[in-house]
Amino acid sequence: MRYASNLTDAEWALIVPFMPAPARLGRPRSVSLRVIVEAILYILSTGCQWRQLPREFAPFTTVQAYFYRFSRDGTLVRINQALVAQARELAGRTASPTAGVIDSQSVKTTEAGGPRGFDAGKKIKGRKRHIVTDTLGNLVGLVIHPANVQDRDGAPGVLKSIRKKYPLLRHVFADGGYAGPKLQGRLEKIGKWTIQIVKRSDTAEGFELLPRRWAEAAKVPPA
Repeated sequence: MRYASNLTDAEWALIVPFMPAPARLGRPRSVSLRVIVEAILYILSTGCQWRQLPREFAPFTTVQAYFYRFSRDGTLVRINQALVAQARELAGRTASPTAGVIDSQSVKTTEAGGPRGFDAGKKIKGRKRHIVTDTLGNLVGLVIHPANVQDRDGAPGVLKSIRKKYPLLRHVFADGGYAGPKLQGRLEKIGKWTIQIVKRSDTAEGFELLPRRWAEAAKVPPA
């Protein structure tokens, strides 16, 4: 059966160079790596539980094992980096960004495992997705932590995680939650960063990634 999350041949061609080579010893693979990746994408796009994965993919335990493996060994990060570089070059930009946007989103969770906390401002008990994108909106960094972690407290960890992957990215646009000397002082310990605070729209509700027009207006080198 064909699912909306399935890869086209062109998309798979971009991913296959990052897939692990067959093991020299032991049994040959019984499941195609393309099927594994498509199963992971199905889980991500539908939000279904592992056990509810349609049988035409592969046993959910097999898919789950590959997902954890790709997460631990950096495969997913390398794929994302390559896709970000290609997307930027297609847009006429340099492969590595020089400016980015940082923001966070608190989400409810009922899972017993993993980090959890209470975001008093948004009245949400769960986790916070703390992300950095380039000025085109491509994801370049992500850290998950308890929802009670304030934006200015979580920002250093997110930016530190991308420092080596994107060495030219040092100018970051952020909303008022990141304002103040406390954050700037902590950032000085992990490199030379500049934080430019921009105002959200008056009609914004909940999560709103800052618009790219702020980056276009900034007096920084082209991202």
